[in-house]
Amino acid sequence: MLSILIPIYNYHVFPLVSELHKQCLECGINFEILCQDDASHSSLNVLNEKVNALSNCSFVTLPKNIGHRENRNTLAEQAKYDYLLFIDGDSNSINPNYIQKNVESILDFDVVYGGRLHPEICPSANQKLRWKYGKYKEDKTVLNRKKSPYQSLLFNNTLIKKKWFDRVKFDKNLKKYGHDDTQISYQLKTLGAAINHIDNPVEHGDIDTNIEYLKKSKEALENLVTLYEEKKIEPQFIPLLSLFDFLKKLKLTFIISKTYGVFEKLIFKNLKGKHPNLVVFNAFRIGYLCTLDCKSN
Repeated sequence: MLSILIPIYNYHVFPLVSELHKQCLECGINFEILCQDDASHSSLNVLNEKVNALSNCSFVTLPKNIGHRENRNTLAEQAKYDYLLFIDGDSNSINPNYIQKNVESILDFDVVYGGRLHPEICPSANQKLRWKYGKYKEDKTVLNRKKSPYQSLLFNNTLIKKKWFDRVKFDKNLKKYGHDDTQISYQLKTLGAAINHIDNPVEHGDIDTNIEYLKKSKEALENLVTLYEEKKIEPQFIPLLSLFDFLKKLKLTFIISKTYGVFEKLIFKNLKGKHPNLVVFNAFRIGYLCTLDCKSN
C-alpha cells in the first residue's frame, strides 16, 4: 500500500514519524516509513535512532552526502509499496486525519499534493525573506492550486504512484539547490499524469535565514538557466522563465544585467534586512538571471 519516504538533514524527525506511525496503524493499512539522513553527522541523529524501535519504520544515516535529489531517489528505490508519500524531515503539524485523507485521495489520481503552510508569525527577523516568500507565494489554497495544478506542485507532502515516480525521478545531474520540483512537475505534465490537489497541508519547520535563502536562491536560478539552456523545460511553464526568455529575444539582458549591477548592494541590503520586500526579491531574481545569461555569452 504505502511507503512514506522522509529525507532528512540535521533535524529531529522522531515526533513526525511517531505521529505518522500512529495514524497508519489506526488506518489499518500496509505501510513502511523510511527515513534517511544525508550525512549531516548531526547530534540529533541519536534521537532519531528511536525511529528504529517502531514497527515497519527505519532510520539510517548515510556515510557520505549525496544531495537532496539522490536522497529522495534512493529512498524511492528502497520502497516496496505501490504508493510513495514524500514528506520532508522538517515538516510539522500534520492534522489527525492526515494519512486517512491521503489514502482516500489517491484512487483516481496519479499524484496528490496536500499543500504546505508556514507559521502565522515569522520566527525571527533574520528569517523573514524565506518566511514571506513561503507565506505569500507558496502557501496557496486548494482552489488556487487547482487553477495551475502542475505549476503548484511542490514535492513535499506529495503522494505519487511508484510507477509514475520511476518514470520521472529527480535529475541527479543537477547538483545545486532548487527547481527539482519544477522539473518533475513539468515532466509529469508532459507525460499526462493526473494530479489532484487537496487540503491536507504540513507546516514548513526549518526556515532558512535571509542570507541562507539568498544563497539558495542564486543556486536555484543557476539551475533554472541550466534547465532552460538544455531545453529540459519550456519557458512558458514558469512566469519568471517566460519573462527571461522574452527579454533574451528582445536582447535586453545586457542592459538589465548592468542596471542590476548598479543597484545590487541596495537590493541585498533590503533582502538581508529586517523588512525584505518581495518586489525587490523579484528584481533580484530577474537581474541575476540576466547576469548569468551575459556571463555565458
